[in-house]
Amino acid sequence: MTNRIYQSLLSQKAKGHKSFAVLIDPDKVTVEKITELTTLAMDASVDYLLIGGSLVVSNHLDEVVMQVKKECNIPVVLFPGSPSQLSRHADALLYLSLISGRNPELLIGQHVISAPQVKQSGLEIISTGYMVIDGGAPTTVSYISNATPIPADKNEIAMCTAMAGEMLGMKLIYMDAGSGARRAITESMIEKVSQVIEVPLVIGGGITDPEKAYRNCKAGADLIVIGNAIEKDAGLIREMSAAIHSVPVISK
Repeated sequence: MTNRIYQSLLSQKAKGHKSFAVLIDPDKVTVEKITELTTLAMDASVDYLLIGGSLVVSNHLDEVVMQVKKECNIPVVLFPGSPSQLSRHADALLYLSLISGRNPELLIGQHVISAPQVKQSGLEIISTGYMVIDGGAPTTVSYISNATPIPADKNEIAMCTAMAGEMLGMKLIYMDAGSGARRAITESMIEKVSQVIEVPLVIGGGITDPEKAYRNCKAGADLIVIGNAIEKDAGLIREMSAAIHSVPVISK
């Protein structure tokens, strides 16, 4: 087991470079769609491909991961709806703990059950403090998690939650408004959270245009994850990537 993916995230953050990940839901892709997405992703210099979803009902996760790996050399990171959604063919796994909620099953319970399988997978395991932020509409993740999202205007709660996650040893903080969110996480919240943590900050959910992705990066996001908007228009990959990678490096 190596830390190649995490080290690349740390390296990019240290240099002030912003990263872009396309999220692929195994339930929503065909072989032809995978070919289209990976071709666009390679042409646009996408940094990572995340594979997973809040509710994976198909049983072809392995096949999707293997097809993606066959089509391109972009690192593949699992973004599972539960810790048991595994494929040893991926490069890494975001081991998500829902630190914004009070559901013990998603905080630690499911991890205890899945730990032996995860350990044996050989995947690079990246412990991730997962924070669901209110996106203005019920989302799959909020329903499945049975946890109340952090209110969109409560920056202090988000800040303290992120700090706690980092101090508990989380390697990433992932703030997500959820697939289908009516509004994305505010730049104000992103800025406040980024100022109080040192680990990479991942932002996803409700980002539908390159300008918003750019502003999120300027506010302090290190990695932008986009799935739903690209499902509707795969051509956005190039525009999103260009916007995210054009954020000027700020000398520290």
